Amino acid sequence: QVQLVESGGGLVQAGGSLRLSCAASGLTFSSYAVGWFRQAPGKEREFVGAIKRSGGTIYADSVKGRFTISRDNAKNTVYLQMNSLKPEDTATYYCAAGSAPYNIYYSDYNEYDYWGQGTQVTVSS
Repeated sequence: QVQLVESGGGLVQAGGSLRLSCAASGLTFSSYAVGWFRQAPGKEREFVGAIKRSGGTIYADSVKGRFTISRDNAKNTVYLQMNSLKPEDTATYYCAAGSAPYNIYYSDYNEYDYWGQGTQVTVSS
């Protein structure tokens, strides 16, 4: 059974940092594209970024230069390092895994097969 578990969310002041983790069991992250999404109350789920099977990363314009995605194959964990946080980054953050060719990522959440339960990030001004 596949399970993705996010952790690391919390309350932080604007300008601060958080690192989210997404640990997988039942699948090997290096064989999947892994995406991070977020959803704020009353808003649609938004693509944050993704790491391809190749290890290449892609980010939404709203987080580019502030957020970094990485993968630890030994721990089968993907990370989302978030720096220079802004109040508008407040949301529930989700990781997701999807089958994809080696150098492909997906920004459409419908392309992902497995999802974590989400972790709340709140940025105070």
